[in-house]
Amino acid sequence: MMNWQQLISNKRLGQEHRHPGRHDDRTEFKRDYDRLIFSAPFRRLQNKTQVFPLPGSVFVHNRLTHSLEVASVGMSLGNDVARQLTAKHPELQETLFPEIGQIVAAACLAHDMGNPPFGHSGEKAIQTFFTEGPGGDLQRQVSHQFWDDITHFEGNANAFRLLTHQFEGRRQGGFVMTYSMLASIVKYPFSSSAATKKGKFGFFTSEKDYFRRIADELGIICTSEPGEPLRYVRHPLVYLVEAADDICYEIMDLEDAHKLKILSFEDTSRLLLGFFDEDDRQQILRRIEEEGLTDDNEKVVYMRARVIGKLENECVRVFVENEETILAGQFQGALVDHISDQPQEAYRQCVDLSRRMIYRSKPVLDVELSGYKIMETLMQQMVGAIMHPERYYSQQLICRVSSQYAIQSSDLEERLMAVIDYISGMTDVYALDEYQKICGLSLPIV
Repeated sequence: MMNWQQLISNKRLGQEHRHPGRHDDRTEFKRDYDRLIFSAPFRRLQNKTQVFPLPGSVFVHNRLTHSLEVASVGMSLGNDVARQLTAKHPELQETLFPEIGQIVAAACLAHDMGNPPFGHSGEKAIQTFFTEGPGGDLQRQVSHQFWDDITHFEGNANAFRLLTHQFEGRRQGGFVMTYSMLASIVKYPFSSSAATKKGKFGFFTSEKDYFRRIADELGIICTSEPGEPLRYVRHPLVYLVEAADDICYEIMDLEDAHKLKILSFEDTSRLLLGFFDEDDRQQILRRIEEEGLTDDNEKVVYMRARVIGKLENECVRVFVENEETILAGQFQGALVDHISDQPQEAYRQCVDLSRRMIYRSKPVLDVELSGYKIMETLMQQMVGAIMHPERYYSQQLICRVSSQYAIQSSDLEERLMAVIDYISGMTDVYALDEYQKICGLSLPIV
């Protein structure tokens, strides 16, 4: 059984023996949040696709706005859980436990920072370069563990790498985040050799020792036997980060689809009102009328806000009621899988409709197809360059890469990861610009 007092720690990766400095009234977890907000990788999320193409005349969510909204919901989830569990366990009041809302909010900010350009399509382009493309020839030259890492390349694992890995010229420990915050972003706490059927895992081999150090310090339960791929249960706060993400992306995608006229107002309002019983539905409709909301977009915004509030309350209830099971590492599925029957059925209807009408819509598919081709080309050119650095064109490409990446390392695995770090860190627009230059489709105008 895990325990809260050990699970919530403000020890920092890379500064384990340094006493936290006090220059202001911020907690260590608020420092995590602020470091992320002001970081360049977080800022770059404003130019990464969430679901729909980056905005033209209609503004829809990108990775940045999505992450900010997830952090807002995550803060509410954490604060509400902290309030209810400290009432249940008064001994937690004088510990770090009441700060879990801030930990969850910071983890929510970071949860998408490892996503490559073009989201899922970008992930697949990196994976298939090695499984279906010319990168397959490299399998004999790298370790089995490394091959599992790159053929299952995953944005979740890449976020943990980004926050912990010591890139060239950086201080030890990457962003120097707190242990609890780092553990809270690892949705799949096992190595790529134990990846799920969908290829999900939590950390690359190069960061395995970082995760082991964090997990052992926090008392997270290890479920793997000696000699098996490393596997742990989740840190309990992962469930709150996951719930905030589940709530936001599913419900906010409906709002965006309505703005883009992919979904009609009738379909959108039917889905959103489906989370409530008849009395609550009538109350919502009366409130819309009382507020004088006549614009359909404004009506959808109000209904969406009510749905998020309901789902947040439901997920808090599920977490608190299942606290012991979660601390024992035995809770199965996500929090949204265990909410009350009516909102759960409404949520499933949203998921089903999103898969049929949103994620397979022409604008989304067009971005995925274009993004895949861009990423595929960048991988081919850059991996080709590090495999044949003696060539003139290779030297030109390598010279364009920042010195923070170990792209000229003598170790092949380090060079390959440097290429993946470089390409996965690009924004959609930057990746497109690099693609056009490499392919000779554009020239700089002086």
